[in-house]
Amino acid sequence: MLNLRTLMFGALFGAIDATSLPIIKNVSLGWDFKWMIVPFLLYAASPFLFLKGLATESLTILNLVWDLSSDLIITLIGLFVFRETIPPLKMLGVALSFVALFLMSYEGDGWNTWLATNFERVRHTVLG
Repeated sequence: MLNLRTLMFGALFGAIDATSLPIIKNVSLGWDFKWMIVPFLLYAASPFLFLKGLATESLTILNLVWDLSSDLIITLIGLFVFRETIPPLKMLGVALSFVALFLMSYEGDGWNTWLATNFERVRHTVLG
């Protein structure tokens, strides 16, 4: 089962980045500096949002979900808004990012328990 709360925090942090980074880019290209108040306020709120997220998820997982969500949202903006293209191998990397995001937000104790008890056997089987 997916932990939707973790995914929602990741999406929220990704939305902060997806809003702030284009504004910062446009200010660097000549927009009025007053626009910098928007990313400043959004990023100023992020530690409080992160603190709220830590009530239900670990620091490591919450940060990874934030990073992956942000990367994927910014990539989708690049592809669909700015019509950028990505070569096939890099597109595979984007697809694997979706897989990683799924795995980071998966809450299946069955797999975690099995891997924890059989880790050495799996490692020897895979790595030789």
